[in-house]
Amino acid sequence: MPRERLYLFDTTLRDGAQMNGVDFTIHDKLTIATLLDDLGIDYVEGGYPGANPTDTELFSKDRDLNTTFTAFGMTRRPGRSASNDPGLAMLLDAKADAICFVAKTWDYHVRVALETTGEENLASIRDSVQAAKAKGREVLLDCEHFFDGYKANPAYALACAKAAYESGARWVVLCDTNGGTLPHEVEAIVGAVVKEIPGDHVAIHAHNDTEQAVANSLAAVRAGARQIQGTLNGLGERCGNANLVSIIPTLKLKSEFADKFDIGVSDEKLKSLAHASHTLDEMLNRAPNRHAPYVGESAFATKAGIHASAIAKDPATYEHVAPSTVGNERRVLVSDQAGRSNVLAELERAGLRVEKDDPRITRLLDEVKEREAIGYAYEAAGASFELLARRILGRVPDYFAVEKFDVSVEQRINALGARVTVSMAIVKVKVGDETLISAAEGIGPVNALDVALRKDLGKYQPFIGGLALTDYRVRILNGGTEAVTRVLIESQDETGARWTTVGVSPNIIDASFQALMDSIVYKLVKSGAPA
Repeated sequence: MPRERLYLFDTTLRDGAQMNGVDFTIHDKLTIATLLDDLGIDYVEGGYPGANPTDTELFSKDRDLNTTFTAFGMTRRPGRSASNDPGLAMLLDAKADAICFVAKTWDYHVRVALETTGEENLASIRDSVQAAKAKGREVLLDCEHFFDGYKANPAYALACAKAAYESGARWVVLCDTNGGTLPHEVEAIVGAVVKEIPGDHVAIHAHNDTEQAVANSLAAVRAGARQIQGTLNGLGERCGNANLVSIIPTLKLKSEFADKFDIGVSDEKLKSLAHASHTLDEMLNRAPNRHAPYVGESAFATKAGIHASAIAKDPATYEHVAPSTVGNERRVLVSDQAGRSNVLAELERAGLRVEKDDPRITRLLDEVKEREAIGYAYEAAGASFELLARRILGRVPDYFAVEKFDVSVEQRINALGARVTVSMAIVKVKVGDETLISAAEGIGPVNALDVALRKDLGKYQPFIGGLALTDYRVRILNGGTEAVTRVLIESQDETGARWTTVGVSPNIIDASFQALMDSIVYKLVKSGAPA
């Protein structure tokens, strides 16, 4: 039996940009559009030409994309004709493959927000769709507040949807704009709509205000909708939109959907999903969500020893899909709850082959438990654990030694008469027979120490040239000014590889120094630097 085609529509560049702290440049938008195109997304909504200079410029140029690049905008305004509406004219002139109009479908909004009649709103939908069709565009209509509108007045909400379809819209998009509709309601309402409009012309656009956006999208598909709209990593206004990074692998890997539907994302491209998700986070200068389904660092991580033992025998015992299918990997965490199976699994992942009855494994496990009792957290710092294991196994060269370091913080009046705080670090390092001294200023004492430490490591400098600190987190483990501090540092190299290291001390500078040292040594080990 042939599978039905299910279409994916990404609105990261338009609806996703409504999220607090998200601001895309034209370069960002083109980069993300290319990423989505390469992934196999059918439609990419680029923005709202006329609403801001960035989107206006974006739609003034041609793009070399296979995806259907879509412009967003309003239907004609009440009281104006389609030929006499500047906003509609700008949409029709935009260099876009498709136009996605947004229109009110809740009669309450028509009366209060638009201050017009129901019939005039219907006419606006018809006129706008017909005008875009006449220009040779594929047309979509976002039925704003459709589910709330349907609950209040089913006949009018449905009349709006039918007006778009009957005027030639390729897709009628049912929007849960407030994000408050539940999956059973979505399934029932979409089921009613597809009795009036063919399901292969019906789409779902869900918001995540009740943490139901992914579930609502899948419920709509079960009821007959054949297009899903969403965003990468669930970006969007308020609580976000339906997360395509969760939806795509569910459609590909879960038999309820995989047996019935084809999507534009191939099995091979699915393996790049984690990379796509993390690339967006990198562009937004934020750390990836470690607990994101499918693509998060913890998505295929296990901590309990009995779980690790079972996974070693058959990964399917605790994994709902194979991590590699989405470009992720299995992680067996090492912590004070870990057993021998966890340690052996993590050592194997690091490429360290050790016999299971090797007495050094017991020493390593005891060391981990002792260190975690005083504040270390190896489950969150795999690189520090690997170095600890290598040291116990005698497999970490003595690359260099820090003989001393000094960090100072000075507040002074600068040449402009402004009071400034300046941090400086001096590090004395011995590399073989060579003694090197480096000094650096930084934005805070930890940054100064980081810069000074990596400024000159002699013959090892080429190996750490691409090393960068990408995240720095501090946790106070007990109260008072004498509190013990845990520092976690995430680093990245020129290949895009990331790792996390940990340091613990009553002195935050010392804790930071431990984590920084581990990060540098880990990079040297991974790069195969000679002793």
